[in-house]
Amino acid sequence: MTLHVHPDIQSLSPYVPGKPIDELQRELGLTRVIKLASNENPLGPSPKAVAALAGANDTLHRYPDGGAYRLRQAIADRWKVTSEQVILGNGSDEILGLLARTFLAPGDEAVMADHTFVIYKMEVTAAHGTPVVVPLVNWTHNLEAMAQAITPRTKLLFICNPNNPTGTMVSAEAIRRLMAKVPDDVIVVFDEAYFEYVRDPQFPDTIAYVKAGRNAIVLRTFSKIYGLAGLRVGYGISTPEITNFLNRVRPPFNANSLAQRAALAALGDDEHVAKSRAVNAAGMEQVGNGLRALGVTSVPSEANFLYFDVNRDGRQVFEAMLREGIIVRHIDGTMLRVTIGQSDENTAFLQALKKVLM
Repeated sequence: MTLHVHPDIQSLSPYVPGKPIDELQRELGLTRVIKLASNENPLGPSPKAVAALAGANDTLHRYPDGGAYRLRQAIADRWKVTSEQVILGNGSDEILGLLARTFLAPGDEAVMADHTFVIYKMEVTAAHGTPVVVPLVNWTHNLEAMAQAITPRTKLLFICNPNNPTGTMVSAEAIRRLMAKVPDDVIVVFDEAYFEYVRDPQFPDTIAYVKAGRNAIVLRTFSKIYGLAGLRVGYGISTPEITNFLNRVRPPFNANSLAQRAALAALGDDEHVAKSRAVNAAGMEQVGNGLRALGVTSVPSEANFLYFDVNRDGRQVFEAMLREGIIVRHIDGTMLRVTIGQSDENTAFLQALKKVLM
């Protein structure tokens, strides 16, 4: 049977997530598997989020609050914006798709880095837009070149900060210079999934651009430091005009009732966030030192992962690590990415990598 599929869709490859633990256990008969592939919080979810889910069974037969009033208001209060400026997504990934569908006509352009979150290119292509890809410099966004890549067809500009998969950050001053060059009609998408892990005081306050009325949107998520990846909930903060148009294509009930409950509780769990940051900082030092001891170069990171060069076929190293019960992520060529885990998990990773590289 013939299928008539748009060439843009035919050109796409399905997104391949990090390998699930139970899948590797089934394949190799392993009893212990450590997953350090998807930048999840090794401490698990916020205890307050878990407690908030108690008793949720009583309302599972009801549709969730389609407007997510309480969660949106809590996010607005946290960042001192109005609730009309907050939009929820089934993960912040969904909001990326809403942006592409809302603001791109066929042939319109979206500027992005060449080594960044793969969903940008996927969503732009699926919306029949044209991705304009700008190479990184020293594994970091080249903001000057990105500004130069803007044309009259440019509608969106994506900045992943800290960048995934490299972990690098662009500073407040670099963003200030970029925003001075971006035309007012281009929407700048600040994707800040790893915002809560950042340690560098030079990280930009991008919500300030939204408050100043610029065409910008700041994306955050509950999947990373809050430990709610399995519930799929993220949010965007933008101008009321932008969120109004995004809501016209947002699917109804896209934030389920369990996600809303858990995210609302997690947002107020500053203790869990602080503990997660401390575990990540210690683990970053442990893994960084361990990689250096093995003669492996890693990229300085402001996130909860390290991007490192094994100086050999990265796919083979990835597969050998699987046989050792360690799931990391092969990104490209000789480069792999490892999530920072708890101390024993980091130790197991370093021991396995040493064995594989010998």
